[in-house]
Amino acid sequence: MLGADLLCDTLLSNGVDTCFANPGTSEMHFVAALDRKPQMRCVLGLSEGVVTGMADGYGRMADKPAATLLHLGPGLANGLANLHNARRANTPVLNVVGDHASYHLHNDAPLTSDIESLAWPMSNFVKRIASAADVGIAAREAFDAAILTPGVSTLILPADAAWGEVTADAEKSPARSKADPKAGPLNVSGLQAAANALSSGRKTAIIMTGRSLRADALEVAGRIAAKTGAKLLSQVSNGRIERGLGRVAVGKIPYPIDQALEALKDFQSVILIGATEPVAFFAYPGKPTHLLPRNCEVIKAAGIGDDHLAVLSALCDAVGAGEATPDRVTQRPAPAPLPAGRLTATTACSLVARHIPENAIICDESVSSGRNFFDETNDAPAHDYLQLTGGAIGIGIPLAAGAAIACPDRKVIGLQADGSAMYTVQGLWTQAREGLDVVTVILSNRTYAILQGEMKNVGVEEIGRNASRMLSLDEPAIDWPTLARSLGVTASRAETVEELDQALVNAMAQTGPVLIEAVIA
Repeated sequence: MLGADLLCDTLLSNGVDTCFANPGTSEMHFVAALDRKPQMRCVLGLSEGVVTGMADGYGRMADKPAATLLHLGPGLANGLANLHNARRANTPVLNVVGDHASYHLHNDAPLTSDIESLAWPMSNFVKRIASAADVGIAAREAFDAAILTPGVSTLILPADAAWGEVTADAEKSPARSKADPKAGPLNVSGLQAAANALSSGRKTAIIMTGRSLRADALEVAGRIAAKTGAKLLSQVSNGRIERGLGRVAVGKIPYPIDQALEALKDFQSVILIGATEPVAFFAYPGKPTHLLPRNCEVIKAAGIGDDHLAVLSALCDAVGAGEATPDRVTQRPAPAPLPAGRLTATTACSLVARHIPENAIICDESVSSGRNFFDETNDAPAHDYLQLTGGAIGIGIPLAAGAAIACPDRKVIGLQADGSAMYTVQGLWTQAREGLDVVTVILSNRTYAILQGEMKNVGVEEIGRNASRMLSLDEPAIDWPTLARSLGVTASRAETVEELDQALVNAMAQTGPVLIEAVIA
């Protein structure tokens, strides 16, 4: 057995059966080993940002890591932006980064780089495999690190470790123990402080992220809110929220700093479940960086790696909320008529919200044009909501692809800003090649509108020619339907409410990848 085969076997024995790949020369022995393992699904991405973005979407929905296969330091570097998003989403991802043979590194060949230094800022775990005999143990360690926190692990595979033969006494494909990775002692002092705050009569918010935003945990949080009057909030960005009809709704801290300060100004106590104390996305002259009032008590009841359902259940018992009835989303009112004619960001988002089918997965990288989309989908049919987490744009198209591979029986809808989409547009090709059931709606305002807003935030009222040319996408305008068709995706353009409505009807009635360019005024 070669080291590359041992790596495949170890991944498979731990349930890692999907590999998103953009390999190069140093990884050919691993590619050959993957070819010998038909139970491993291998998915090609035409850029490394697509590869890591797909791994993020897959991990968020599968609750286990996929492997990525990246070519040396430059290949890893090309994928770092979406690994940053995966790290902020606490997504389990297991990177396999090929490297030169260990004895070749000192020659400083053109593709030689410091892979460890590139990997650490976006990884919770980094390890270089020493030899073929060490592959199995190293891979198990990387897998454990990916699921325990959870987060991003990076395993560096030198070419000679891949092609080296494994001796008979080397451990073969070790699988992790079946113990619950979240089992552990609860934070008793944090729970007591949280219970005291909830029982004190002070205005209190419970800010959540991670698995506390799943339907079962939100049901328990809803009982606590019904008993105590606490406000349920999610932090600004979250990996996955289970929401919609029949589920307990949770609000979201707004992204714009002034809106966030207004939303949080009256809270006297805040309880954190997996979340961190809310801070502004950016610093602005004359504005605070911390979003909570100065005298607000901050209580950490659970970290991101804790069992959030157990923590909320214990808190529910502590405040006597076990028999309380949570406020679930029970019905969807009849939608108000939309104004006919040219699309706006508001009407486009409203139409997408109205066409969401039961059990859909929403991948939201709408950025500035979709600010109201989260609220509009609160009473949509039950769905999972995935969003841009770390602020590094270019996640939406590959995120949707990864989610569709993890959940092939569910419709995936990507609400996508046009500027962001161009970062990883190659992901449409993978959607077509894999036959993924993804509907991508491009909100085509032909500008980086969010940056125009940020110019105003820093005091610029009039944008001149130089700034305008850095913030606009209309010279020339991108022809999205033609671009999508060239990558194998069925596509159309809608410029009016009526056209988008019909395009969405058509898209939801078929399977396979579809793109709709919604041209908004």
